Amino acid sequence: MSTLHLENLFAVSGKVVLVTGGSRGIGKMIASAFVRNGAKVYISARSAKECQATAEELGSSGPGSCTAIPADMSKFSEVERFVQELSARESVLNVLINNAGTTWAEPIDQYPDEGFSKVLTLNLQRVFTLMQKLLPLLRAGAAQDGKTGAVYNDPARIINIGSVEGIGVPDHDTYAYAAAKAGLHHLSRHLAGRLGPEGIVSNTIACGAFESKMTAQFFEAVGNIIINQVPTNRFGTPEDIAGATLFLASRAGAYVNGATIALDGGFLVNMPMSKL
Repeated sequence: MSTLHLENLFAVSGKVVLVTGGSRGIGKMIASAFVRNGAKVYISARSAKECQATAEELGSSGPGSCTAIPADMSKFSEVERFVQELSARESVLNVLINNAGTTWAEPIDQYPDEGFSKVLTLNLQRVFTLMQKLLPLLRAGAAQDGKTGAVYNDPARIINIGSVEGIGVPDHDTYAYAAAKAGLHHLSRHLAGRLGPEGIVSNTIACGAFESKMTAQFFEAVGNIIINQVPTNRFGTPEDIAGATLFLASRAGAYVNGATIALDGGFLVNMPMSKL
């Protein structure tokens, strides 16, 4: 039986971490958590100005660092350029957090083809593209232990930011978003099985209600209704998403592979008597 090593169970100091869509919202919450815990963080965002401003803000908090590499992750050519730039700076990537995303809500009869394509491309297809292009860095980031065979006590991590809309059926007109997130959850499981033997684990955090720029208008309209459906009676906070990602990225979560973790305050399991 192995000796317990609990001193640095949740440590991520010194790890190289990439957070896409890291300039605001949930991505910024995640990036801030890793910087404050000593990681070397890179963030991407479509807006170069916003990306740089966030990197400077988070980097000043230390003890880790934050570097901006702006990129439009919806474009294949931009993903290639981004990976080239990151590869010129780093020889390994320990944690890839796929957070960049968009949504589109419109009544079913008017839902446009271009809207569906836009959401699926960024939220699903480019997640695969980026992971594929970063495989050499992720493989290099897997810490291999053991004298015989490959034993990965500290594997490289892929953490995909999904949604409860990809698990339950939403009651609003976000058809492409819900479909893309459901696809992302299954893609993550597929990657877990394929890449686990190479020391790269893949997991998903299916987020519930978190306040951000993307959700602000929606929450303003129906926020009270949503909170009434959450057993914990609140929206998610930066501490909630920080804790989940730090767990998955540290030794504490190294044996988790192929999981979809609902970070939703119990929204998906809530069954008030009025619904029976």
